[in-house]
Amino acid sequence: MRHISSFRRRLRLSAAALAALSTAGVGVAATHGASAATVGCQVTYTVNNQWPGGFGADVSVHNLGDPINGWKLTWSFPAGQAVTQLWNGSYTQSGAQVTVTNADYNGGIPSGGSAAFGFNGSWTGSNPAPSGFALNGVACTGGTSSPTPTVSPTTTPTPSPSRQPCDIYAAGGTPCVAAHSTTRALYAAYNGPLYQVRRASDNATRDVGVLSAGGGADAAAQDSFCAGTTCLITIIYDQSGRNNRLTQAPPGGFPGPAPGGYDNLATATKAPTTVYGHKAYGVYVDPGVGYRNNTTNGVAKGDQPEGMYAIFDGTHYNGGCCFDYGNAETNSRDNGNGTMEAIYFGNIKVWGYGAGNGPWIMADLENGLFSGVNQKYNANDPTISHRYLTAVIKGEPNHWAIRGGNAQSGSLSTFYNGVRPNVPGYNPMKKEGAIILGIGGDNSHGAAGTFYEGVMTSGYPSDATENAVQANIVAAGYR
Repeated sequence: MRHISSFRRRLRLSAAALAALSTAGVGVAATHGASAATVGCQVTYTVNNQWPGGFGADVSVHNLGDPINGWKLTWSFPAGQAVTQLWNGSYTQSGAQVTVTNADYNGGIPSGGSAAFGFNGSWTGSNPAPSGFALNGVACTGGTSSPTPTVSPTTTPTPSPSRQPCDIYAAGGTPCVAAHSTTRALYAAYNGPLYQVRRASDNATRDVGVLSAGGGADAAAQDSFCAGTTCLITIIYDQSGRNNRLTQAPPGGFPGPAPGGYDNLATATKAPTTVYGHKAYGVYVDPGVGYRNNTTNGVAKGDQPEGMYAIFDGTHYNGGCCFDYGNAETNSRDNGNGTMEAIYFGNIKVWGYGAGNGPWIMADLENGLFSGVNQKYNANDPTISHRYLTAVIKGEPNHWAIRGGNAQSGSLSTFYNGVRPNVPGYNPMKKEGAIILGIGGDNSHGAAGTFYEGVMTSGYPSDATENAVQANIVAAGYR
């Protein structure tokens, strides 16, 4: 919920009235300085999510005056709230006073245009909306004018995020060996392509990168390139530097529906989302869609330890085999028990299942989807269907775990942590080191799901490392 109020000189609002506005959103019009320029703006403050002790908010600044080149927005929290993480800008906070400065890519706001940022914050007792805003040092009094600014705008580039998921894994001693995302950079320093699209009109291709190093996807580049035609996702690049990219899955134990027995490619526009306040696209897997790399570099083999996580749409699934992301056979065939270790998400019950009716996070270890130590039912693996879902599988000699949580808020829960399944063939494991997305190890392609990002690591990550990654995911602001 949000509330926007547009002020003019004939309208004034008292501080008491401002304080009475809903915590779910408050809009105020402000004036801001630019020498000899007409100035005025509208600010919309929206609490989009709130949980005990924490909340997420979006702030939009709409420019009613002349173009702005560089901005600072300030406000004071009325009840002791604090910003904990912020994207699409940088911030400082001193007591109740918050100052947000533009990022290097959103400092310019044309007349009639807007800039936006989001943040996560903490609260105790109550969480009322801020009582006032100021832009570039000028109080939010409404209307448009030509005042002399008291604070000069800045165009200093915002530093890249200090840590992204793969930086966190590396600090924990379990570096990423594969890092796939169509929505954002998974390293703070990554400034390369995320994925490639091919348009139907002329079969031309275009790499889609990030807005800035360590930032979100440049979805506008895809929209422009694909305007008036259909685009497919042809490559999901590996950000780890090991070239473990994912491309159209070849035929295997089951042929795919595309020419030559290959699997279909995902339509590039079927999974729109928002990350860091900007539009992005996920990978929408219909039955028949699949990606794979059978010649990888550095991915765990045999009984070597590894970890992996993925962000899925927890409301998009089916009972087909098998919506997987992770380690699989290098010949696209069923090579026996223990030749895979991948995250599975869905509600199929042919092999194993958890509590309720599903969907469940399970491990595809080949010839079995495991929800715990038992071959079939394990009560501790819950039905889980968050709109944005964090799913984690990790394994080492005779030890593995399932973890999961809400990718928009909160922490991870552990659903299983123990020995390998009590079925012959899984201890020791015989992992082969291919990578799959959206399909089973033998190219079974009956599943449905949506993928936003995921990584695979060298070594068995600690819970503390994964918890830090989860906090980073929440801060990305998927919605």
